[in-house]
Amino acid sequence: MRARLRLNETVPLLSLGLIGLFGWGFVTLAGEVLDGETFGFDRAILLALRMPGDLSNPIGPSWMEESARDITGLGGHVILTLITVSALAYLVMTGRRHAAMLVLVAIGGGMILSALLKLGFDRPRPDLVPHGARVYTASFPSGHAMLSAATYLTLGALLARVHAERAVKLFFLGVAVALTILIGASRVYLGVHWPSDVLAGWCGGAAWAGFCQYVALLLQRKGKVEPPAIGSAAGAAVTTP
Repeated sequence: MRARLRLNETVPLLSLGLIGLFGWGFVTLAGEVLDGETFGFDRAILLALRMPGDLSNPIGPSWMEESARDITGLGGHVILTLITVSALAYLVMTGRRHAAMLVLVAIGGGMILSALLKLGFDRPRPDLVPHGARVYTASFPSGHAMLSAATYLTLGALLARVHAERAVKLFFLGVAVALTILIGASRVYLGVHWPSDVLAGWCGGAAWAGFCQYVALLLQRKGKVEPPAIGSAAGAAVTTP
């Protein structure tokens, strides 16, 4: 019981710490971008990922560029919407309507926040190298990086809380983090984002996901949101106040 109490005290504090850390990272990057201090860093990385003498050709074999396009699609609005709708349908069918609403607010809110930030900063896309994918919006922050962080980290945390086994928890969280990193990295590799766009997207998405998880913990303690695993020992072990 003491271990459970310590866990219930530590997790919210850890969530707040991560929110502050990633929020600070986003604000710092945004300030440096506005002042033009990231251009040298951005330029060096973009050029390092291109073949010398042929900036239209990314480094590595041809299959790597095609793989990057496949990976970057996992952070697109269509794929993220399909994943979100599937998760919502699962939660509703298993009687967790309040949890479904929280997931909808977390992911939908992340999409709205990303769009507003892009409109506010209105940073042009990189023009140093040809783009390896079509783009339609402003550059900062990276929508793919931010939305993949908000979506996959939110769902990864939800799945992790369903299971009591630490190895399973780490697996779900590890997959969520790996997907987020790969999607963001693919945007830089394809030349459609400055590296600072992606870093800011990761920070913004992680801060937003952390905030939503913190709210979920508070609401679960008050009984306003269903525990991740209703009636299971795993859910009770994690959510018992």
